[in-house]
Amino acid sequence: MAVYVAVLARDLPSHKRLASYEPPITSRVHAGDGTLIAEFAEEHRVFVPIESVPEHVIQAFVAAEDKKFFTHHGLDYVGILRGAINSAKIKLTGGGNLQGGSTITQQVAKNMLLTRDQTIDRKIKEAIIARRMEDAFTKDEILELYLNEIYLGVRAYGVGSAALIYFDKSLPELNLSEAAILASLAKAPSTVNPYRRPERLLARRNYVLGRMVEDGYITQDEADRAMEKGLEVTERLRGPEYAAATYFVQELRKQLIEQYGEEALQRGGLSIRTTIDTRLQLAAQDALQAGLESYDRRHNYRGPFATIDADGNVPEQLEKLTLPPGYGTWEAGMVSRVGSEGARLVLKDGRETSIPKEDVEWARTWTRDGGGAGLASGDVVLVEVARTEEKKPGAETRDGEASEDEWIYVPAETAILRQVPEVEGGIVALDPHTGRVLAMVGGYSFFKSPFNRVTQAVRQPGSSFKPFVYGAALENGYTPSTRILDAPFVYYDEHTEEMWKPQNYSEGRSYGEVTMRTALERSFNQVTARVAVDIGMPAVSEFAERFGLYDNLPPYPAMALGSGETTPWRMARGYAAFVNGGKEVTPTLLDRVQDRHGNTLYKHDTRPCESCDALEWDGGKPPVLPDERKQLVDPVIAYQIVHMLEGVVERGTARRAKRVGKPLAGKTGTTNDYVDALFYGFSPDLVVGIWVGFDTPKSLGEGEAGGSIGAPIFTDFMEVALQDEPALPFRIPPGVRLVQVDHDTGGLPTAASGEVIVEAFRPGTEPGAVFDEDTDFSISGSRSGNGEQRDDIADPFSEGFQPPGFGDQGGDDVADENLSGIY
Repeated sequence: MAVYVAVLARDLPSHKRLASYEPPITSRVHAGDGTLIAEFAEEHRVFVPIESVPEHVIQAFVAAEDKKFFTHHGLDYVGILRGAINSAKIKLTGGGNLQGGSTITQQVAKNMLLTRDQTIDRKIKEAIIARRMEDAFTKDEILELYLNEIYLGVRAYGVGSAALIYFDKSLPELNLSEAAILASLAKAPSTVNPYRRPERLLARRNYVLGRMVEDGYITQDEADRAMEKGLEVTERLRGPEYAAATYFVQELRKQLIEQYGEEALQRGGLSIRTTIDTRLQLAAQDALQAGLESYDRRHNYRGPFATIDADGNVPEQLEKLTLPPGYGTWEAGMVSRVGSEGARLVLKDGRETSIPKEDVEWARTWTRDGGGAGLASGDVVLVEVARTEEKKPGAETRDGEASEDEWIYVPAETAILRQVPEVEGGIVALDPHTGRVLAMVGGYSFFKSPFNRVTQAVRQPGSSFKPFVYGAALENGYTPSTRILDAPFVYYDEHTEEMWKPQNYSEGRSYGEVTMRTALERSFNQVTARVAVDIGMPAVSEFAERFGLYDNLPPYPAMALGSGETTPWRMARGYAAFVNGGKEVTPTLLDRVQDRHGNTLYKHDTRPCESCDALEWDGGKPPVLPDERKQLVDPVIAYQIVHMLEGVVERGTARRAKRVGKPLAGKTGTTNDYVDALFYGFSPDLVVGIWVGFDTPKSLGEGEAGGSIGAPIFTDFMEVALQDEPALPFRIPPGVRLVQVDHDTGGLPTAASGEVIVEAFRPGTEPGAVFDEDTDFSISGSRSGNGEQRDDIADPFSEGFQPPGFGDQGGDDVADENLSGIY
C-alpha cells in the first residue's frame, strides 16, 4: 500500500503554486455615475481577502462543510471512514457516486489542482495534497482559497460573487440567514436552487443554522430568528436601466475585446468605467421606443400573432406561446368577445380585462386572409395592461347617495392593444466638449435585433447634411444674410454624365431670392445645390471629411443634398464640432480601464495636469488644462452655423422642439421617397442624433419626414435630459458681430421690415459695415444699406442687450402651414 501511495505522490501538481494563485475574476462595467451596468465573466467571481469575510459567513461554511476544520491536519479520518462505508453500500446497490468525507482543505485540492473524477486514485492524491497544504499554509489562507473558489450556482464562484448575485449585497451586509443560505449552496447548488427549489433551500438553511448552534457559533434564539426569515433573492442586473443599456454594453464589449482580448475581458477582472449616464440612457430608450410606436400606430395594424381555441384552457394555451421578440413588458391575451364598445380579453393568469373601442377600431385596419377585418374570438394579441383605480360607492346613505368618506377605490385595468414595430431607429447623445457618449440605443429592442443602427447602419443623411454645405460656403465668402436664388436648377454632372435637377420638397415650389438662413431653416434643396456648385463640390467634400462624416466623399453635386452614406455616430460627431466652437470631437464609450490590481490601462482624458495629484485642495483656482483638440473650422463660422440652426427650431422644420422651452438648435433630414427620417439637434452641452427607417430600405410613407418622426423623439428626450438644467444660451466666441437684420431680406431693418432678428457676422461682412483702416475693424449697426446714418438700431454689445432667442423660447409646436412638405 505504501508503494502504491508513493507512486501516486510522485507526479502530483505542486501545491506551492497556490501561494501566487490569481483566480479568474469578473470584469465589471460601471456607468459614469457609478452604477454597475454589466459584468463579463466565464466564472463570476469577486475576490475577497479573508480578513474582509465576516465571521458569521466563515462559521456557516465551516459548520456546514467541515466542523473539525480548525483542529484537523487536512484529513478527517472519522469522515473518511464514514464515507468509505457509505461508498461500499452505494457500490453494492449499483448506483451513485463515491463518498469520501472531504474536508475543506481536500475540496481546495480537488477544485484547484485535480480533476473531479470519482475514483480511488483521485481521492488518495487529494489526501496527499491536503496534508502538504496544511504544512505550507495557515488555516486562514486555506479558507481564503476555498471561499473564493467554491461554486455556488448560477455561475457564481466564491462567496463575494454569490452574495452580489443572490442578494445584491456585499459580504458585510449579509445577515445570519443569508450567510447560512450561501453555505447551504456549497454541497450541491443545483438541488437547492433558490429560484426553482426555494423550499429545499430553506430546509437546508435551517439544517446549517442547527449545525451552527451545535458547534457553539450562535445561540438557539439567534437561529430561531434567522429561521423565521423568508427567502428574498434578487435577480441582479435586471430592470429597465439594464435593459436600456444593452446596445451600449455590446458595443463596448466589442471594443474591449479588440483592445485587450477576450481572455482579459472574461477572466482578468478589469474595472471598466464608462461614459454612459443611466438616466439619459433610459430616457433615450423611452423616447425612441415611443417615437417608433407612435409612427407604427399611424399605420395599419398587422394582426394577431397567434390564434388559439377560445373554448379550451386559455391560460394553459397562452403559457405555451412564444411572444414576438421585443415585447418587453407587454402581455399576451386572447380575445374572447368583440362588441361595439370594445373587446374582452383573457390574460395568461386567467383574469379578464377590456380593450378600448378606439383600439378595436385601429385593429380593423387589418384584413384577414379569408375576408373580414379586425379582431375575432380566439385571436392572441399583445397588450399593455394599464392598472388604475376606479372610484365606487362603498356604503349608501338613506337617500341613495354615498357621502365623500363612503367612496372606495378598487383596482381597475385596461388593456391597450400593442404590436412590436417593424420600423427601426437609433439615438445617440454625447457631450460635445469631451466626446463622452452619454446614451446610445441602437434599435427598438436589443432582444428583437442586436444590430446597432447608431454605429452600423450606413444610410443617407439627407437634408441633415446641409449645415456642412453652408459651413463650407461661409469659409468661401458667404454670410448668413447672403441672398441666393431659389428657382429651378439644372446642372450637367460631368462625373455621371447626367443632368441633375434638384427640387424642393414642397412639390417643386420655388421662393425666389432668399437668405442662406431662410434656406437652411426651411431646407430648400435648390438653394443648397446652387451654393454647392458655386463654391465647388470639392470644397464641400473636404469640409465634410474634415468633420469626420466621411473618409472619401465623391465630389458629385448630388452629395450636397445628403446622398453620401454615413452613420448616425459620425454625423453626431460632426454636429458636436459646431457646438464646441469648431473643435474636433472623438466620441468615446470609455472613461477609464484598470486591471485587477488597480493599474490604469486606459484613460480617455490624457491631458497633462501637474497639480491634479495634490493630496488636498489648497483653496485656489482649479487647474487649467491645455486644449489639445484640433481646430476644424473657425469658431466664428461654427457659431454662425449654430445660430442659423437655432432658427430651424424657432421658425423652421423643427418648431415642435420649442416645447422644451430652452435654447435648442438642430436640423431635420429626409431622404428621397421618405426612406430615412433623421434629426440632429443640440443644446449648448448635449448633442443628439436620431435616425428612423426600415432595415431593408423602403418608404416610411407620404409626409413621414424628419420633422414629423425625428423631431418628436428629440423633443421627448430633451425634455427629460434638460429638465433640471438652466436655460443657458449658446456660447458666443470672440470675433462674432451680432447685428439686427430683417429676417426675410438679410439687410438692415426698415420701417417695412417684418420679423427682425439678430444675425451673427464676422466683423466687416455684416450689412452696412464700414471698414476702419486705422483700427482694422468694422463698424456696424450705424448705417443703412445706402450708407445713411441710423440711430434706431440697438447696439448688440450695449449693456442689457439680449438677442431674440436667448430668452424665453417657449411656444406651441403647431407646424407652420407654409412649411408643409418642406423638410
